[in-house]
Amino acid sequence: MIRAMKLVIDTEKCEGHNRCYAIVPELIEVDDYGYASAAGDGTIPPELAEKAQLAVDNCPEYAITISDE
Repeated sequence: MIRAMKLVIDTEKCEGHNRCYAIVPELIEVDDYGYASAAGDGTIPPELAEKAQLAVDNCPEYAITISDE
């Protein structure tokens, strides 16, 4: 069984740098204050997996992870 990869953002850790949004706006939503959350249910389409990992790697607060459900 193939599990869906999901982008998970810890909103308590996010400080609104928006590096993640700059890298993969298809998977990130930003509120009026600049804080990020996963778009939709966070599912990462295969064609965006590499960009999602770049968003994880570029978060200075380590607020983003990828989980396989």
